[in-house]
Amino acid sequence: MSGGPTEVLVLVLTGLVLLGALPMVVSSVGFLLVSGHRWRTHYDAVDPGEQPRVAVLVPAWNEAPVLEHSVDRMMELDYPTDRLRLVVVDDASTDHTPELLADAARRHPGRVLGLRREQGGQGKAHTLNHGLDILLDDDWAQAVLITDADVIFRPDAISRMTRHLADPQVGAVTAFIREASQPPTWLNRYIGYEYAGAQLAARRAQNVVGAQACLAGGAQLLSRENLVDLGGRIDVGTLAEDTVTTLKTQVAGRTVIFDPHAECLAEEPASVTGLWKQRLRWSRGNLQVTRRFHDVFFRPHREHHLGNLWFGLQWYCTMLLPAFMVLASAALVTMWLLDSASAWLAFQAYWGISALAFVYSTTFTLLLDGRIARRSWFQALTFPGLVNLAILCWVLAPAPVELAVGQLAQGVGMDPGPGARRWFELAVYLWTSCCMLAAWLVKRLDQARPGSRLVVPLLVLVGYGPLLCAITVAAYVAQARGAATTWDKTEKTGKVALS
Repeated sequence: MSGGPTEVLVLVLTGLVLLGALPMVVSSVGFLLVSGHRWRTHYDAVDPGEQPRVAVLVPAWNEAPVLEHSVDRMMELDYPTDRLRLVVVDDASTDHTPELLADAARRHPGRVLGLRREQGGQGKAHTLNHGLDILLDDDWAQAVLITDADVIFRPDAISRMTRHLADPQVGAVTAFIREASQPPTWLNRYIGYEYAGAQLAARRAQNVVGAQACLAGGAQLLSRENLVDLGGRIDVGTLAEDTVTTLKTQVAGRTVIFDPHAECLAEEPASVTGLWKQRLRWSRGNLQVTRRFHDVFFRPHREHHLGNLWFGLQWYCTMLLPAFMVLASAALVTMWLLDSASAWLAFQAYWGISALAFVYSTTFTLLLDGRIARRSWFQALTFPGLVNLAILCWVLAPAPVELAVGQLAQGVGMDPGPGARRWFELAVYLWTSCCMLAAWLVKRLDQARPGSRLVVPLLVLVGYGPLLCAITVAAYVAQARGAATTWDKTEKTGKVALS
């Protein structure tokens, strides 16, 4: 390798590889911040006796399978019966949702109200606004809880959420949504683990820095004052109306709180295709929100904490994670082509950081919730995929892994030559980003052959994490192509079990 410009290029490429590890570092900092939650829980400002009049607002389109269970469970919550009403907005359903709501209204007079839009199909936000127009025209509701038809609240959940509204500075409260499909599929278990890390850890950290990224779509408690200040409307210009509400609340100077002890249960997609459809909508919505609120990140402000450095880094590292992966992979491959020994050192640093972050975050998440640990321990261990786990082991203990691989190759009659390691390094450098392509192929298989027995082992091999990154890439492509911004509903079957 020649000196001068080539050495400078290798130095720059090494820096790009290390920059690719930034999302893992930012995530690990978030887990460290969780330790400060005991001092930033907001519990010192709550009033356990605060029980405002709450209107639970539910948008519904062909939700009969879930409403026949969730309505009665809502009526059984541990909350004063005269201070809780359920308002379901039927978005021109074609199943027996209207009859089910009429029956529920007869059984719970004055507590269940069914509204109907004769011309539906415009999306969740429009349906919610139809209900808000009626709720805010009346002075009964002191707070509105926006949720989904399939969400089941634990008996004390609403009481735990409303207690924060004793602080007039609080404009919104969200709860921990636990994946609770029964019986759970292998994918449900992955989602359950993901939710534990994204909520019990990340949202606790956001409480600490005083900036929340998103009110959970199925658990948005909004004070009446906050709703009125926001114009009494839910945003209809994006696919992430809950995130827009969250950020607008904070930009206006009000606080958003996540209460990890207020818990509700939800059914999530049971197939890769279903998950892809749901998360593509979420990812596209977040891209739209990022463009709309780009000027609040990394800019300190006296009215809110959305300009917090860690919060901004977490937001953009999540949105740009696929780009970081491609950047690291491209830099490693370029150094390999230059025949630079620095490629292996940079690779070790990148995957070494990844290994430490993986062990730390996985252990922390499993310790946060024993039920998740028992239900999804295998999914936690295989979250990055078995291929990536093998690479992590190779980086942490190269000699034993290479010895084992060599013995395995000899056992099957293969005799790798002296150049085999170099070509294997190239394959691993490419996999750093190509794992997303592999995840997309798993999704294509699931589409082409629903129920194929190959989908589960292939996704375990490729990884749930790479699948989420592939969906983010698909969202960028959809936005770049100008795909229509339409609400694509996630199908639910009512298989949530309250345990």
